[in-house]
Amino acid sequence: MRRIILGLFLFAFIAFSSCIPHKDIVYLQNKEAALNDTIPNNLSEVQKPYRVQIDDILNIRIKVLDQDNVQIFNPIGEGNLNASSAERAYFDGFTVDVHGNIRIPTLGRFNVLGFTAQEIEKMIEQKLLEEQFKETANIFITVKLAGLRFTVNGEVQNPGSVTLFKERVNIFEAIANVGEIPLTGNKKNVAVIRQYPQGQKIHRLDLTDINVMKSPYYYIQPNDIIYVEPLKQKSLGTGETLVSTISTLASLAALVTSIVILSTR
Repeated sequence: MRRIILGLFLFAFIAFSSCIPHKDIVYLQNKEAALNDTIPNNLSEVQKPYRVQIDDILNIRIKVLDQDNVQIFNPIGEGNLNASSAERAYFDGFTVDVHGNIRIPTLGRFNVLGFTAQEIEKMIEQKLLEEQFKETANIFITVKLAGLRFTVNGEVQNPGSVTLFKERVNIFEAIANVGEIPLTGNKKNVAVIRQYPQGQKIHRLDLTDINVMKSPYYYIQPNDIIYVEPLKQKSLGTGETLVSTISTLASLAALVTSIVILSTR
């Protein structure tokens, strides 16, 4: 009898310890006020202006009163009309080389590493006013990233690289574009590997905490790598929910019982 009771306790312990708790799968929980389910309204989004890195592709357009005078600066983009938006952006855009430079026809090289889009616009405008045009030309310049490319690996449904043509993409949008995190993914410790001029750094995000929206890494940047590690329950292989865990253990118990009965005959 004592062995049966001990076995039941062991069975219950394994069942409850191996299933994934509800608090580990729910996004944006209000953990600071457990007694208040109301989401605070004063969460401030944190996003600093993006500064250009090596291998970024810039889309630069120059407009003046007489547009014929700036045709050489603006790519026509008709080399392959069947190409995807990402491919056309690659061929028509200005790629930042390993030295942080881009090369614009007739204007020469510009070092843009670490500059914002607005700063690059002013840089090109100043160069045009010095060498090509007067103030009366009404120069209008736009500099944008030619798509925001990132990679998601690990415990997601469809890992891989994605390019989105948006200026701002948060971590939830990025993950949604690769098919969501399954129950076996660790939402509490998502790694964002980010490129900096001095190298790469790893930042950690807890997607189950609503305060993740205050993080400076809530919005992803070009060339970010997002890694979702698996929960330990996946390596145990006991099941994602209590029901699946009990079913697995019950099948195992039935198998062991059958073996014992057959061996004692």
